[in-house]
Amino acid sequence: MNGAQSLVATAVSEGIEVCFANPGTTELPLVLALDEVPGLRSILCLHENVATGAADGYGRMSSKPAMCLLHLGPGLANGLTNLHNARRAGTPLLNIIGEHATWHIDADPLLASNIEALAHTVSTFTKRSADAASVAVNLADAIHATGTDGGAIATLIVPHDCQLANAGDNIPARRPVPKSSYSSANVDAVAKALRRGKSAILLGGKGLSEAGMKLAGRIAAATGADLLCDTFFARMERGGDLPKATRLPYFPDQAQALTRRYDAIVLAGARRPVAFFGYPGLPSYLTNEEQTVTLASSAEDVLGALEALATTLNAPDDIPHQPRAAPPAMPKGSLDAVSIAAVIARLQPEDSIIMDEALTVGMAYFDASQSAPRFSHLMLTGGAIGQGPGAATGAAIACPGRKVINFESDGCGAYSVQAFWTQARENLDVITIIGSNRSYNILNVEFQRAGVSAPGPVARSMTGLDHPYLDWVRIGEGFGVPSAAVDSAEALARELENALSQKGPRLIEAIMS
Repeated sequence: MNGAQSLVATAVSEGIEVCFANPGTTELPLVLALDEVPGLRSILCLHENVATGAADGYGRMSSKPAMCLLHLGPGLANGLTNLHNARRAGTPLLNIIGEHATWHIDADPLLASNIEALAHTVSTFTKRSADAASVAVNLADAIHATGTDGGAIATLIVPHDCQLANAGDNIPARRPVPKSSYSSANVDAVAKALRRGKSAILLGGKGLSEAGMKLAGRIAAATGADLLCDTFFARMERGGDLPKATRLPYFPDQAQALTRRYDAIVLAGARRPVAFFGYPGLPSYLTNEEQTVTLASSAEDVLGALEALATTLNAPDDIPHQPRAAPPAMPKGSLDAVSIAAVIARLQPEDSIIMDEALTVGMAYFDASQSAPRFSHLMLTGGAIGQGPGAATGAAIACPGRKVINFESDGCGAYSVQAFWTQARENLDVITIIGSNRSYNILNVEFQRAGVSAPGPVARSMTGLDHPYLDWVRIGEGFGVPSAAVDSAEALARELENALSQKGPRLIEAIMS
């Protein structure tokens, strides 16, 4: 085998099943190897940020890494936004970056750059293969690294001549990822804290899985603790008979008003919460040190720690029945953030996947969906917008039997519209709903909070998306996705019901008044 073939063979041997790719000339041997070595599904993306976003969505839903095949340093740079989001989500993800031939790099060709420097900003593991014989071992090490720290990004740089040269036929033996552990001392300390006063458990990572939510519900029943979740979580299992959690508010003053109610806040898979931005007069951390108690970090065995805590507290085996809240009334008339959220929450089917990147448009969705049937809820994790369309694409690849609804704001969605082409090409079951307020409305909200009641014409122009407005029907159909625009709750409900009844991608622009 040559180096490219040994890379693909090793990936298949290690359990990698999907490759999201935007390759170039330096990756052509790897492209050929995808035909020559069976077992790896290859999915073309028209932009690297779609490929990295798709790998993130895939990893969140499958709990295993996908491969991203990217072209040199500029290709990696194009994908860094969603690699940043994936890092914050703790997603296992494997990057393969093609590089110029080793003998050509010293000539400083036009696409040459410091790939390692770029990769280090998001990667736990970064390695450059020195020759063809080392490619397979390097790849096995990279894949192993994706399973560390609760999920991590690994980047392997493979020069063109290392892909072409003879690599031999040896494929490294697959290594199990070491099992994580938890601290018994932390379990005891948390048990004491929960017995002392009014408390809450802030869940993140595996703590928001089905098993984590059920364990947390048992602990809450035993102690009276409230359940909280991160503002921007990677994945949360919600709905049906699962325990409900209160989402930490976005703005720090509102978040502090919530956290000050508690004598103790237990971190289970979540880190100590930090304000999204630094606001004058407000602290960075949203809890104080004295009230913050760590059960387990996201890199530790969160489920094992919750199980041990439940045992220590003699928590009931079953979660007490919680009556489901009444679903929101089906709205009528013109569209706003509340009515769009209500329509989605009313109609989303059981076992759906909701990719939520709607920001101000979607603020009402979390509460509106409290009464929904069971579903998986994904969110923008790193604050770098443009995640939703790619992540929804990857989620649909990971879970082909489940409906994916990508709830977007128009400002965020415009960052990665190329994902629609991949959804059409692969006939993925993704419904994109664009909450179209024709502005970067979060900035308008920030103006108001800063006391700026009348921003000047330049400032207003920096937040407006209405001159010209984005024609989402043309954008969707231009990439091969059937699309429609609606301006009333009744029309949104009809279009969403129609989209849910069919297989394949759809786009609905919900124009807000």
